[in-house]
Amino acid sequence: MAHGVDMVFGLPGVQAYALFDALAKVQDRITVIGARHEQTCGYMAYGYARSTGRPGVLAVVPGPGVLNASAAMLTGYGSSTPMVCIAGDIPSSALHRGLGHVHELPDQLATLRSFTKWAGAVTHPAHAPGVLSEAFWQATSGRPRPAAVSVPWDVMAQSAPVLEPAPREVVAPEIDPADLDEAVALLRSARNPMIMVGSGAQDASAAVAELAELLAAPVVSLRGGRGVVSAEHPSAMNSAEGFERWSDTDVLLAVGTRQELVWFRWPDRPKGLKTINLDIDPEQHARLQPTVGLTGDASDGVAALLERLRTDQPRPSRRAEFDAARQSVRDRLTASLQPHTEYLAAIRAVLPDDGFFVDEISQVGFASLVAFPVRNPRTFISSGSQATLGFGFPTALGVKAAHPSSPVVSITGDGGFLFAATELATAVQYNLDVVTIVFTNNAYGNVLADQQRLFNGRALAAELHNPDFVALARSFGADGHRAENPEQLRATLDKALGAGRPAVIEVPMPLDTDSSPWPFLLPPSRTAATTPNP
Repeated sequence: MAHGVDMVFGLPGVQAYALFDALAKVQDRITVIGARHEQTCGYMAYGYARSTGRPGVLAVVPGPGVLNASAAMLTGYGSSTPMVCIAGDIPSSALHRGLGHVHELPDQLATLRSFTKWAGAVTHPAHAPGVLSEAFWQATSGRPRPAAVSVPWDVMAQSAPVLEPAPREVVAPEIDPADLDEAVALLRSARNPMIMVGSGAQDASAAVAELAELLAAPVVSLRGGRGVVSAEHPSAMNSAEGFERWSDTDVLLAVGTRQELVWFRWPDRPKGLKTINLDIDPEQHARLQPTVGLTGDASDGVAALLERLRTDQPRPSRRAEFDAARQSVRDRLTASLQPHTEYLAAIRAVLPDDGFFVDEISQVGFASLVAFPVRNPRTFISSGSQATLGFGFPTALGVKAAHPSSPVVSITGDGGFLFAATELATAVQYNLDVVTIVFTNNAYGNVLADQQRLFNGRALAAELHNPDFVALARSFGADGHRAENPEQLRATLDKALGAGRPAVIEVPMPLDTDSSPWPFLLPPSRTAATTPNP
C-alpha cells in the first residue's frame, strides 16, 4: 500500500498461502482478482499497467507458476510496461540442492532475471520493505519494465519487526542543455520535419500536439504511440500515412520510441536524414545512433523544446499536404482491405473516444494499426513488438478491472481467443464486462496465409477446429451473440456494451489472402520478400 497498490492479480498456491492470507486482511484497501491460469494473472497486470501507467502487480507460485506468467512479463519487458511480480519459492533449506521439491526451478531468481529489468529475493522478513521498494523503483524509474521479487515459502510465512516501507523517489534525468540547443538548431533548419512517438510519449500528449503545430510536422505512430495525438488532429498519422511523407523527411524527432519503423519497416532512409532521439533510456542512443541524443523524460524534453521554439515565426500550415497523404491511404484501405476496415469502423462508431480497444495478433488486429482511429492516450492496448498471440482477451480483463466504469472492447481471432477463453469464468465471477469480438476463420489466419504464399500452398497445423463460440460464452454465464456483417456488429456491440455484462460476439470472417493488411504495414519491397510477415 505504501507503493500505491490498489489491485493484485493472483493465483494462490501453497508456497504463497501466507501472502494471500495477508491480502485477505486488507481487502478493504487492495482488491485481489483471481484467475484460472498464471499467464492470465500476468496479462491482467499488463492490461492494468498499460491503461493506467501505474505498476500492475501479480502474485504466483514458483516454478510452473512463474513460467506460466513469464510470457506476460516478457510482453511487458518488450513494451516498456511497469509490472511487479511477487513469486513464492521453495523452502530456504531446499534452495539450489536439487531435491525435487514441488515447483522447484534450478535457479528461479536467474530465470526471473532473464525476462525482467530487475529481480531480487527476500531472505528474511526484515528485508521485505527494502526489496519491495527496490522492485517498484526499478519497475517505474528510467525505462519502465517488469521487476520481480522471489520469496521462499518459509520466509513468506515468518513475522518479525520491520521498518516502515520507504518508497524511492523516481526522478528523471535532466536533459543536457547543450544537446537541447543542438536539437533546436536541427529542428529550426528542417524543411520537412517528422515527429515519431512511442509508448514513452503517452504522458506528453498535449505538448507533442503543440510542438507538431509549431513545426508543421506530422506525428506518426505504429503501436505504442497511438493516441498520443488524437487521430482527429491535423498532424496525426498512422504508420501507413506517415510513410507517405517519409521520403521527404529531412529531420526526424523520435520521442519515447525504439523507431521500429525506421530500422525495420521503412528500410530506405531519406538521403541526408538527421535524427533526434528523446528517450529516458540512454542505451537507446547507442542502439539507434541519432544525430542528437536527448536523455530524459518525454514530457520534460518536449516541454524544453517548446520553450525554445515558441518564439519562432509560425510556419505555414501543411494541413492540405497532410490531408492528401491521409486520404491517399484511406482510399487504398477502402479499395483493398475489406471487410476489415468496415468492421473496425463499426466498432469505432460505437466505442466512445475514452473507451478502451485491445488488439490481438490477428488479421483484424493488424488492420487496426492503420484503420482504427485512436483519440485518447492509453486507450489503444497492444502487445508491442512481442506480438504475443493470445494476450488480448486476458489483457482486456486487466484493463476493465482498472477502469470498471469505462467500456472495454477486445478484438481477437479464433486462434488467439482460445489461448485464454477459460477466463470467461473470471470475467463473470468478477463482473469484468469486457465485450470480446471473435473473428473466426477456422485458422491461425496470418500463419495460414504465409504458408500458402511461401510454400506452394502447403499448410500444416494452421487450420483449426472451433467450438460454437456463442454457446461457449453462454455456458460460462456470459452473453453470446453472432454478427454476420458490419451493420449487425455495430448494432450488437451497442447492445452488448449497454448490457453491462461480459459478452462474446462471434463474427465469421473467412480468410481472403487478397485482402491483407501487410501492404500497409510494410513497404511493397518488404511485403513481397520470401520471409514471413512479422
